Amino acid sequence: MINVGIIGATGYVGEELVGLLLKHPQVKLTNISSRSSSGELFYDLSPRFKGTITLTCDKPDIKKICAKSDLVFLALPHTASMDFVPQLLKAGKRVIDLSADYRIKETAVYEKFYAVKHKDKLNIKDAVYGLPEIYKAKIKTAKLIANPGCYPTVSILSVAPLVATGIADIKSIIIDAKSGVTGAGKKLAEGLLFSEVNEDFKAYKVNVHQHGPEIDQEISKLAGKKIHATFVPHLLPVNRGILATCYIKKTQGSKGKAGDILSLYKKFYKDGPFVRIRKPGDFPRLKDVVYTNFCDIGIQEDGESVIVIAAIDNLLKGAAGQAVQNMNIMYKFPEEAALL
Repeated sequence: MINVGIIGATGYVGEELVGLLLKHPQVKLTNISSRSSSGELFYDLSPRFKGTITLTCDKPDIKKICAKSDLVFLALPHTASMDFVPQLLKAGKRVIDLSADYRIKETAVYEKFYAVKHKDKLNIKDAVYGLPEIYKAKIKTAKLIANPGCYPTVSILSVAPLVATGIADIKSIIIDAKSGVTGAGKKLAEGLLFSEVNEDFKAYKVNVHQHGPEIDQEISKLAGKKIHATFVPHLLPVNRGILATCYIKKTQGSKGKAGDILSLYKKFYKDGPFVRIRKPGDFPRLKDVVYTNFCDIGIQEDGESVIVIAAIDNLLKGAAGQAVQNMNIMYKFPEEAALL
């Protein structure tokens, strides 16, 4: 049994974390905090938890949090986590950060896309990118996990087997992804109002989205050389879920026989309990994965190209669920605990 705290518990991801941790057999949720809602009972802020939790949402107090927690989740907006991580690590706590603050290894790239100076460059080098299907061995011993973004999770899982084996022509990768509105977080913004989103569909931040360099960084590691994927995000008029369609040309000499790519994906993810490879001609939709921690992947070979279609829940496999999956690996709990 471990004691766990959450900083930033009142956002969409924070609420999902609370729900998952409350049903985890090896976790006691000992402290929840919020910079905007301190002093209020958590179930007053999120009535669905009435009768299941009696904790008050405190103002973040590092001493109090450290006194009550072995592990701390940070479900804060980007650029806020680096104010807390150094203090938590210094106190000997393990940390899972769900913001982008420790994902990108090159601070100049981070500063370009998030428009702030990074305050904790020292800990970036030791942060482990928390994608279990690729970094499970490192996650087991990590002190600081940089939980991946939602778009990068579905995008990297879609193309990783082809990139890692040299089948993908690295100059050809196109990622066409669509996300529900909760991917933008719980905030007031005109473009996220119901009347603005409903009955509409649009692309945004075309090939300049802040998740782009995160995707490039990780698939470049798999390839062993620098890659820039074309990444185009879109906003869907739904609450949650991401569906990504990825187009990858094969390298010369790697056409292979029909079915070889499907076998490759099954082998690559054989130890990944939350990646489900669909049978030939079967492709995922959002309803297959929302409210789960699964990533469903369908594959279509098209001559010299491969089309990969993948779907996740942006709040679970793209955020809170993956964070709990990382915690399970860190503490040698069953990987599926609280997630099935």
